[in-house]
Amino acid sequence: MESKILFLDLDGTLLNDQKRISPENQQAVHLALSRGHRVVIASGRPLKSAIIQAEAIGLDGPGCYLIAYNGAVIYDCAKKQEIFRRTLDLDSLYALFDEANRRKIYIQTYDGDDVILESRNSSEIARRYCSLIDMSFRVVDNIREELSGPPPKALLIDFEGRMFTEPMRKWIVSNLAGRVDTFFSSAYYLEAVAAGQNKGRAVLDLCQLLHFPVRNTVAAGDEANDIPMIRTAGIGAAMKNASPDVKAASNYVTRRDNNHDGVAEIIYHFLLE
Repeated sequence: MESKILFLDLDGTLLNDQKRISPENQQAVHLALSRGHRVVIASGRPLKSAIIQAEAIGLDGPGCYLIAYNGAVIYDCAKKQEIFRRTLDLDSLYALFDEANRRKIYIQTYDGDDVILESRNSSEIARRYCSLIDMSFRVVDNIREELSGPPPKALLIDFEGRMFTEPMRKWIVSNLAGRVDTFFSSAYYLEAVAAGQNKGRAVLDLCQLLHFPVRNTVAAGDEANDIPMIRTAGIGAAMKNASPDVKAASNYVTRRDNNHDGVAEIIYHFLLE
């Protein structure tokens, strides 16, 4: 069988609802690596958080890569270095912060290994978010004076649902088109990245860097931010627990969900048989 690259979303896909990888999923992933396939964690998480997860499950050696920030950063786990980065322009970032602050919606961005937010935002939301991804946060008075450079993305959060973030999404589409792309990565998270950057674009970017045919890629996910990756890959698989839109975009829907080794099902079906 030809060598393949397997792109895996983390939350709701490779990880169960307790944010852990099952023994069967882990065994299948490492078996795929031993057969010469490559495995890529493709996540909306910041790079630091994705690295922590990759190291915890042993996906940090040769043949392993990370896509972080919904495609804005690609990281070679074996070499322990970034091999690709695309950022938001600062004017767009400041416009996002100004509008979110006007609407009283929580917004954060990233600087180095820190989540960064302005003091007018809720530290409790930051604390809850960071507890889920094993990161720290920094509160500043003015984002314009604190960033060391353009960030990979911004994130708007409403843990109550989408009553406020959905109108914000529409504002971004209307006012920042061609500069910022926006989409939901969960029920609570509204992502904002540079226009044209997403997990699907990252599949193409990594394949180009590795001189690897896109037709030999497999991608799996469960949320709207996974759809570009699923559509781009040679085979796109949706988890049983995926949203209807993700399933509609896929070539294959697993019989098992993320709590019952759905990723192992994909690996044995498309990489090992």
